Amino acid sequence: MKIYHQPDDFTRLPYAVVTSGTFDGVHLGHQKILARLKEIALKNNGETVVITFWPHPRLVLRPDDQQLKLLNTFEEKAELLKEQGIHHLVRIPFTKEFSQMSSVDFIRQVLVEKIGTRKLVIGYDHHFGKNREGSFEILKADGPAYGFEVEEIPRQDIDHLAVSSSAIRRSLESGDVKGASHLLGRPYALTGRVIMGDKLGRVLGFPTANLDIDSHYKLVPAEGIYAVHIKHEQQLFNGMMYIGNRPTVDGKRKVIEVNIFDFNKEIYGENLTVYFIALLRMDSKFNNLEMLRQQLEADKVDALKILAG
Repeated sequence: MKIYHQPDDFTRLPYAVVTSGTFDGVHLGHQKILARLKEIALKNNGETVVITFWPHPRLVLRPDDQQLKLLNTFEEKAELLKEQGIHHLVRIPFTKEFSQMSSVDFIRQVLVEKIGTRKLVIGYDHHFGKNREGSFEILKADGPAYGFEVEEIPRQDIDHLAVSSSAIRRSLESGDVKGASHLLGRPYALTGRVIMGDKLGRVLGFPTANLDIDSHYKLVPAEGIYAVHIKHEQQLFNGMMYIGNRPTVDGKRKVIEVNIFDFNKEIYGENLTVYFIALLRMDSKFNNLEMLRQQLEADKVDALKILAG
């Protein structure tokens, strides 16, 4: 897949099959649209193009809104779209100035002149352009004049999946990583750099890798203990992850740390990707470290059972 960080970098295609949107999560609903995109391209000897906006429009239009957390960084989104077999990913830098572009100008300048759109596929209730004035009806009316057809994925084709980026965020924020995985079509993942911790895990017999998550807008699931898979240098390991402020030792800051089973390497400064499989329990305070250690032993037994399944 080729990635273009602005439309001007793109070379107009003879038969572009296009969709556009934020595609946060690249979830099952998005995958339905992408599958149709590929089907049309294959039938017409065309090439698939995904137009996405970065940063996420809400981060630009509502900068004081600290509530929005995203399911993907741009790099994660690009990798997921590549896995879906998309040919081209065009990133439009989203700015306040761009948000003032009319729907007609977006159709003419981006879809037609830059991309060469011959078929546009969109999800139901798709809006675009200044004040979200553009709609399927406008696209359907104006498309033929610009030389392209538009197809809308019907509401019922998406609704029966009961999937949306917002629903996935709600699941993760409550610790329901299984539910989120079901809607995503894969486990939710976090990638971070291993940083130095206070080595309390080693004292307890459960050494952990403390993770620094690069992106402040990346959604971190609810505080608790999780059964996880960990990818290090293309190898997958079993483990359990802790998210919380360690109330048993009166921790003052939130930590994200993972205990990798059957692993004994120094990996400070390296990246790990953690895949959330199941919530073992919510975070809780214990009377002493020995009680915490015993609970971690039980957690590991539970994690191994889940991960073996």
